[in-house]
Amino acid sequence: MPDLDREGGRHIERWSRMRAGLTLYGLASLACGIMDLIWGDFDSAHQPIQALGDNIPGRAVLAYLVGAVMVAGGIAILWRRRAPAGSAALAIIYFVFALFWFPRLYTAPHYLGVRVPVYIGVLAGLGMELIAFAGGALVYAALATRNSSWSQWPRAVLIMRWIFGLCSIDFGLNHLVNIKDCLVYVPKSMPLGQQFWVIATGICFVLAGLAILTGIQDVLAARLLALMFLTFNVLALPPFVLADPKNHAAWGGNAFNLALVAANWLLADSIAIRRREVQNQPSAKSLTPLQA
Repeated sequence: MPDLDREGGRHIERWSRMRAGLTLYGLASLACGIMDLIWGDFDSAHQPIQALGDNIPGRAVLAYLVGAVMVAGGIAILWRRRAPAGSAALAIIYFVFALFWFPRLYTAPHYLGVRVPVYIGVLAGLGMELIAFAGGALVYAALATRNSSWSQWPRAVLIMRWIFGLCSIDFGLNHLVNIKDCLVYVPKSMPLGQQFWVIATGICFVLAGLAILTGIQDVLAARLLALMFLTFNVLALPPFVLADPKNHAAWGGNAFNLALVAANWLLADSIAIRRREVQNQPSAKSLTPLQA
C-alpha cells in the first residue's frame, strides 16, 4: 500500500507539472479531429492516407471514425483519470499517421529522383508524426503505470528523447538541403530575407536535437523547440489559411503544429520531472544524465 500511495502521489505531481502542455496537446488534437469531421476526409498534408492509394474503400467513413477518436481522445486527456485512455488513443492515431509516410520512401525517389534531400524530406514528414505520437506516449507512460516495481516512465522518457532528438536533427537537415522548398513558409516581409530564416531555423533544429540527445541543456532545448514551432503558428502558417480558407490542409496544419508545440513542451516537462524524481532516489549519484 505505501508503494501504491507513493506512485499515486507521483502521478498527481506529474499531472500537475505537465498540465499546460497536456491541455494544449488535447485541444490541438481535438481541433484536428473536428476538421476531419467537417471535411469528411483526411488532412492531405498531415494525415497522408493517399500515400496508400487514391481509391481507398470507405475513406470518408475512416476519416469520420478517426476524427471522432481524436475528438474523444482530446477531450479525455483533459481529465486526470481519463488522460491515460485519451493519450493512448491519440498516440495510436498519430502513430498510424506516421506509418502512412513509409510508402513515400519508395514513391518519392521514384518521382523526384534518388537523391539524399528527397529521403531527408520524407523522413521529416515521418518525424513530425512521430513527435506528435511521442507526446501522447509520454502522457500515457507518466500517468498509466501503477506498479512501482516496474515502470514504463523511465524507459518512455529515454525512448522519446531519442525520437525528438533524431527528428529535430532531420528537420534541420531538411531546411539546410531543401532551402528553396522551405522558402514558401517564410513571409516575404521578414527582415534579413527568407533564405536567412530557413538556414537559421535549420541550424536551431540541429542544435536542439543534439542537446536533447546528449542531455546538455536538454530541457531548455525542448522548450525553445516548442517556442520555435509556436512561432510558425504565428508567422508562417496563417497566410495559408487566409489564401485559401476552404483548404483542409491549411487549417489542419495550424492545429497539427500546435500539437507539436505541446509535444515538445511535454518532453521538456517529462525530462525535468524524471530528473527531479531520480535526484530524490538514494542511488541517483550512479546515474548518467541520459538515465536521469
